[in-house]
Amino acid sequence: MKAAVWHGRRDVRIEDIPEPSAPGEGQVKLQVGWCGICGTDLHEYAAGPIFTQVNQPHPLSGRLAPLTPGHEFAGTVVEIGPGVTGFKVGDRVSPNPLLRCGECVYCRQGLPHLCTQIGFMGCHSDGGFGEYVNLDVTRGAHPVPVLYKLPDNVSLEAGAMVEPLAVGVHATKRGHLEAGETVAVIGAGPIGICAIQAARAAGAGQIIVLEPSAGRRAFAEESGATAVIDPTATDAAKAVQALTNGLGVDCSFECVGAEAPLQLAVSTLRKGGRAVVVGIFEKPAALDYFDPVFFEKSLIGSFAYRDEFDAVIEMLADGRLQPEPMVTGRIGLDDIVAGGFEELLTNKEKNVKILVSPA
Repeated sequence: MKAAVWHGRRDVRIEDIPEPSAPGEGQVKLQVGWCGICGTDLHEYAAGPIFTQVNQPHPLSGRLAPLTPGHEFAGTVVEIGPGVTGFKVGDRVSPNPLLRCGECVYCRQGLPHLCTQIGFMGCHSDGGFGEYVNLDVTRGAHPVPVLYKLPDNVSLEAGAMVEPLAVGVHATKRGHLEAGETVAVIGAGPIGICAIQAARAAGAGQIIVLEPSAGRRAFAEESGATAVIDPTATDAAKAVQALTNGLGVDCSFECVGAEAPLQLAVSTLRKGGRAVVVGIFEKPAALDYFDPVFFEKSLIGSFAYRDEFDAVIEMLADGRLQPEPMVTGRIGLDDIVAGGFEELLTNKEKNVKILVSPA
């Protein structure tokens, strides 16, 4: 079968690799419909290896590079392995790509995203940038990406957006966001747009977005932002206060992973507000802790997702989440390097999410 294979930094090759064998016990074979290029995929392409195992196999999957990236995907079940119940050939599904042991203290507490041996399909096992992939569907003490069925009115394209949208929904849950509350989202990249959508779905009153890129500010408005601010052109904290009766927002979401946006996430809060840190930081960041201490502002970490896939699919089905504004490109697998990775690196203003069809 045809697949994109990561060999190293800026070395992703379209190759003919063996199609996965017949699915084993508790597995199904999935024909991938669409797979999104995630920020993690982009980092691995441009600067990897970061998460990808190159010297020692991952303890859960037993795999190391070269392997097929991609963890934001949806597809159709084409073959059922022994012992599988609840799925049939033809089901359209979206997989949770987390690899977890099922045995550590965090897995036993229902916190698989905090597993002591955590991994991800696409980084630690083959992912969705290939025509077919075998997936475990049972919950047990081994790496099990659980499958979620898509309703008839949720397309495979939308299904490929379930994973990043789950990051946004998890962040709103971590921030205990309530209907009517005011929100600031710092950064309108892919995860920032997902946070905007999730905040809107949660019933947020105002959603104020801080983003220097004019193109991405436009994407933010299309996705539900009630106001957009260029933090490089004005005092962003004062601008947010002016929009919130001089108070600041109830909850902010840092979706960049850098020092200045982190400070904005705190400075835009009202007294007693909550800053949810979603961005992945590549290096340590300093923070003025006067505000968090003196005004009792909370900093809350948010990583990946816990059990939000069902909720995201339900919200896609009833229209509370609308991924269409986020999809800025659709390409075939042969174009994944030039039209995908390089396009996202060189034309950030024009893009949020590029979907790839391996067929």
